[in-house]
Order: sequence, then C-alpha cells, then structure tokens
Amino acid sequence: MSTPSAAARLDHWLPRLVLAPSFVLSFLFIYGLIAWNGYLSVSASRLLPNYEFVGLQQYEILFQSERWMVALKNLGIFSVLFIGIGMALGLLLAILLDQKIRAEGLLRTIYLYPMALSFIVTGTAWKWILNPGLGLEHLMQQWGFENFRFGWLVDPDMAIYTVVIAGVWQSSGFVMALFLAGLRGIDDSIIKAAQIDGATLPQIYWRIIVPSMRPVFFSTLMVLAHIAIKSFDLVMALTAGGPGFATDVPATFMYTHAFTRGQIGLGAASATVMLATVAAIVVPYLYSELRSQRR
Repeated sequence: MSTPSAAARLDHWLPRLVLAPSFVLSFLFIYGLIAWNGYLSVSASRLLPNYEFVGLQQYEILFQSERWMVALKNLGIFSVLFIGIGMALGLLLAILLDQKIRAEGLLRTIYLYPMALSFIVTGTAWKWILNPGLGLEHLMQQWGFENFRFGWLVDPDMAIYTVVIAGVWQSSGFVMALFLAGLRGIDDSIIKAAQIDGATLPQIYWRIIVPSMRPVFFSTLMVLAHIAIKSFDLVMALTAGGPGFATDVPATFMYTHAFTRGQIGLGAASATVMLATVAAIVVPYLYSELRSQRR
C-alpha cells in the first residue's frame, strides 16, 4: 500500500492548522472566562478578585437580596409579556402580509425597520416618547386633553411595562419575518383543498396553517426567550433600572454589583444563574434540533 503523498497530508492538515488558532482563542476567551466567572461566584471576591473558596455563600447572599428577587420578578413579567405579545403581534402581521396585499414590500420594510436599530437607540427613543414632561403626555395635553396622564416611566409599579412596550415594538417585525417565511413555505394545495371543503379563511389559519407551524413557533420562542434574559441594554437606556431599582433585571443587577458596587463575587453568582437559565432554554432546543436532523 502506498503512503500518502506530502500534498495529500498537507490537504488533510491545512484546514485544521488554519482553524486551530481561532478555536483555541474561542475556547480560552469564552469557556475559559465562563469557568473563571464560575469560580469567582464561589470565592470571597469583592472589589478585587479574591480566590479564597467560600462555597455557596455568594448564592445565599444573592437569593436573600430583595433587589435580586425584584430583578427575577421583573424578568418573569418582561419575558411573559414580551414573548407573548411579540409572538401574537408578529403572527397577525405575518397573516396580514400573507394575503398578497398591495405595497407588501413597503409594509414589510416598515415592520422590519425597528429590528435594524440597537436596543440602546430603541430605549433612548422610547424614553423620550414616554417622558411625561416631554413626550406623549405633554403632546396630548398641548392638543387640549389636559387630563391625559401617562406617567408609567416614573411609576415604580408600571415602569417595567414601558420596557415591554419598547421591546415588543422592536422585536415584532423580526417575529413577523419568521412567521411569514413559515407561511410562505406551506403548500398551497392544502389551503385550496380546505377552501373546496368549505372552510373559511379564519378556520384555515386557525386549524390548519398555524398548527403546522409548530417548529417556527418553537424557534421563535427560543430566540425571544434568549433576548429577554439578556435585555441589559434596553433597560439601561430606557430606565437605568429605575425608579430606584423598580425595573432591575438580572443583567442590570449583575452589572451594578460587579462593576459599580465592588461586589465581584455577588455579580459573578448572578451571572452564573443567568448562564444556567439560558442553558436550560438553549440546550433542549439544540437537542431537539439534533434529534430532528438525525431522523
């Protein structure tokens, strides 16, 4: 048996040699830093890293913190409303555009435009719009509606819902694009057969088309859940976690304690909890995708 030539060996190893530096750097700067953060979360670190092992003490302090519990509550409120309203509005917009209406391209561009903006821009814009002395409330009062009030942005009980409004405004167009792609992938013969059987358009969508889009729903749910968990920039631009800490979410809690309050260990513990939450969402999704590909 002849031995491989030098050219064949080079063709075999060259791709590996080219990819090796990026793989090593990715491994070190992603997984290495994740491991380092995990160790800081069980250390006595405060203003500076302190590698004295203290077990789960940081996690005990974390879950005894009123501010952390408020952040978890806000994350729950924001996630449920952001995902639910975003998916419902995106589906309605996709169904509207699926009717082959005029100016579909223009409307699709308008709906998708907010997704081209960063959350920082979105948060800043909505901060102006919802500012009682500058935005919507001020405008309505100038138009003669002197009793109009919309002070959610400065109301500790309602401020988290302004974050929901801004998040849904930005993401609904992206959700629409996902659902529209799913709708356009459905065989028209199924719809025509249902119409021949006397099914109305709402019945066709509700009983045939929407149930057949379960993979799209699942993928959209995963994407929006991931966005909701790491919604740091939107909250910081819109409310900065205020009034007080009424709109804190885990991401802003982690940033505040790790970088401005000198509590690195506590911030690392909150980041580890966030990582575990994201993993609990992403890992089942990846597992289901791998299973479907194998089938």
